[in-house]
Amino acid sequence: MKILIVLTSHDQLGSTGKKTGFWLDEFVAPYYVLKEGGAEIMLFSPKGGQPPVDPKSDLPENHTHLTKRFRTDGAAQAELANTEELVYATASDFDAVFYPGGHGPMWDMPDNPISIALLEDFVKADKPIAAVCHAPAALINVRGKDGEYLIKGKRVTGFANTEEEAVGLTNVVPFLLEDQLRERGAIYSKADNWAPYVQVDGKLVTGQNPASSRPAAEELLRLLGESTP
Repeated sequence: MKILIVLTSHDQLGSTGKKTGFWLDEFVAPYYVLKEGGAEIMLFSPKGGQPPVDPKSDLPENHTHLTKRFRTDGAAQAELANTEELVYATASDFDAVFYPGGHGPMWDMPDNPISIALLEDFVKADKPIAAVCHAPAALINVRGKDGEYLIKGKRVTGFANTEEEAVGLTNVVPFLLEDQLRERGAIYSKADNWAPYVQVDGKLVTGQNPASSRPAAEELLRLLGESTP
C-alpha cells in the first residue's frame, strides 16, 4: 500500500507580511496513522524540498504527542526536508493521496494544473482522495469522470467560515473555502469550531479542521481495506 502526501509550497499569508504553510499536526497525524496502518508514504510538494511549516502550528500550545514525536524522529524530518517535486508524482504509482491543510494550500493548490491533473488521474482510477482543513481547496477545480466538478453533489467538509472568522483571516484568504465548496455544488456540512468532523462520499474523504486530520486518515485506511492502528 503506497500513499502519496501532497504538501503546500506557499509560505506567504496574503499581503500581511506573515508566514504560513502547512499545519504541522495535519501532516504528522496522518503520516503516523497511515504508516502504522502499513502504508509506504512518499511526500511531494509543488516546488519540492522542504515545504513551509506554518509557524503558529509549531507553537507549544499547538503541539500534540505526535508533533512531539515528529520532532525526535530524524528519519521523518529528513523525508519532509526532501519532498519530491509534484510534477513527478504519478497516480498509477500510488493507492491513495492525502492533502494536509494549513493556509498555504489556499494559494498554490486551487489553480495548480499539475495538482488538478494528478487528482483527476486518481478519480479516473477510482482511487481514494483525502484532504483536510484548507486542503479541500485543491479539489475545487478538479473534474470528475462526467466532466462536472468532482465535488458537485458530494458530501464534503472543510475549514468553516466561522473558524476562519475565529482566527481573524476572513479578509486575508483569497476566498472562503466553505463558500467556494458550496458554489461548486458540494453538499457542505460542518461541526462546531475545532471539533473533529469528517465526511466520506465514495472515494472522497474530507476533514473540517486540524482535529479532523487523524480521523480522516483512519477513514482513508478503511477505504483501502486496511485495519486502523
